[in-house]
Amino acid sequence: MRLNAQTLPTVAATVQRPAYDRSALEPGIVHLGIGAFHRAHQAVYTEDALNRAFGPWGIVGVSLRSPDTRDALAPQDGLYTVAVRDAAGESLRVVGSILECLVAPEDSAAVLERMTRPSVRIVTVTVTEKGYCHDPATGALNESHPDIVHDLAEPERPRTAVGFLAEALARRHALGLAPFTVLSCDNLPSNGDTVAGILRRFATLRSPEFGAWVTEAVACPNSMVDRIVPATTEADRAHVAAELGAEDSWPVMTERFTQWVVEDRFPAGRPAWELEGVEMVADVHPYETMKLRLLNGSHSTLAYLGYLAGYETVSDAIADPGMARLIRGLMDEESGPTLHLPPGADLERYKDALIERFRNPALRHRTWQIAMDGTQKLPQRLLGTARERLAAGASIDRLALGVAAWMRYAAGVDEQGQPIDVRDPLAARLAEIAADAKGDPDRLADGLFGLTAVFGSDLPADPRFTGPVSAALRRLYAEGARAVLAAA
Repeated sequence: MRLNAQTLPTVAATVQRPAYDRSALEPGIVHLGIGAFHRAHQAVYTEDALNRAFGPWGIVGVSLRSPDTRDALAPQDGLYTVAVRDAAGESLRVVGSILECLVAPEDSAAVLERMTRPSVRIVTVTVTEKGYCHDPATGALNESHPDIVHDLAEPERPRTAVGFLAEALARRHALGLAPFTVLSCDNLPSNGDTVAGILRRFATLRSPEFGAWVTEAVACPNSMVDRIVPATTEADRAHVAAELGAEDSWPVMTERFTQWVVEDRFPAGRPAWELEGVEMVADVHPYETMKLRLLNGSHSTLAYLGYLAGYETVSDAIADPGMARLIRGLMDEESGPTLHLPPGADLERYKDALIERFRNPALRHRTWQIAMDGTQKLPQRLLGTARERLAAGASIDRLALGVAAWMRYAAGVDEQGQPIDVRDPLAARLAEIAADAKGDPDRLADGLFGLTAVFGSDLPADPRFTGPVSAALRRLYAEGARAVLAAA
């Protein structure tokens, strides 16, 4: 039996389900980048808001690339299961806030039609760092990106998130409709400001008048999101089906912890998210910096070193005493001192909670999954912290080890001589640099420092940065990740 609207009443009584009439739900939100994280995070907050007070806040999910999520959820009428797991056990709920899923490459016209509907007030975005078609080191639109070139030439058939946003806004403007609010939910510093800058520049390239209107009329609040959502496995699917009493082709697994901090700038309205635990604030920057540098920076460091050391999951890696010492030291001695804390923040408690979240044995969060797209993630997660430390004349030994571990991983061959499946927008360039280096860590470091989109022009010219990174990379090649961790 497949989970869908007809079979929903028959699922196990212990499973929470929507408490509102889904048939009366109107689309109020379009989400670009429908994936596991959105379904475990923003869609759940919206589900809770709908359960409390019914409103026109149904979600239309859009995949900009793969049809996988649509193919899984369409036969299920958009319904799916969220399994919350920790050492104490598991709870299941069926979420119904997603009304439909569209696949942009198959029908861009349908996506634009949904985004132009008067009922749509918000477009949320989780397309990962690479989906912004920008220079990660500067945040500026990459105007030579092939998809950006295409979207400027053929705006009615966009490929990118910014192309869809701009064309939908142009159509709304022509129809006299109010613009929607654009809410980025990606792990980018100043994510709302970033998407605003990219969108305004793209709109100006279309026409200066349109760019001026977008700058004046379109709100792009910043936000910070936090929840660990590992990839769903076949074992997860089988387990959920047994507990549910129905087959769910794509349930999502997640932890109990969840956080969402949002700047409260929604001229066209929004769900009452604040009643469901969302922190609506005037300035999100202190929260996002704390999360990017403590959680995400630690996560990436752990992922690269953990993968090299042979640890498949985050919980396996943090169980290594050397890894635990390194990660806590990174938080205490290097990342933490750069933070300007938000009001009421308990930094020690936050760091303790992060370590416990990493230790969660019920989440099989793979180090390889976190290691993806390193060229897009490093500038936000580690390099910004390193710049602040260097400006203060402080050491960066642990940050340098995290960067060096990425370099060793990006070389594409592990410590046993086996190939690494490096998933990255610059994977081809990384492979060229690694081939030229021929296993020489200094040549590898020099080649990778040349990626100005990652390191900018300042860090490669600063021996206080290149020296510690190159030294750490030599140690990883000579001693191996486990030995380096043991000496951490």
